[in-house]
Amino acid sequence: MGSTTSKQDAQPKAEQQAPFEEPKDDEPDEWDKRIFSTGCADENAKLTDCYYEKKDWRACKDEMERFRQCWKAQGNDKRTDMKNV
Repeated sequence: MGSTTSKQDAQPKAEQQAPFEEPKDDEPDEWDKRIFSTGCADENAKLTDCYYEKKDWRACKDEMERFRQCWKAQGNDKRTDMKNV
C-alpha cells in the first residue's frame, strides 16, 4: 500500500538498457561491389537519392547526365556492350 518504488525501479532491467542495435555490416555485398567497380558509385547514389525524393526520373535529368558522363569516362559503355560470340 505505501510502496515508494518508482516506475523506473519497477521496470525490468532489460527495458532500462539501451535498445538492441543490429551489428553493422562493414563488408560490401555483391551489388555494392558491382557499383563500386564502375567508378561511378557517387553518381549512382545521387541519382538514386534524387529519384527516391522526387519519385519521377524526369526530375533527375541533371543527375542522370552526370551518371552517364561518368559511365562513359570510366569506359563502362565498352565493358557492358553486348558481344556477338
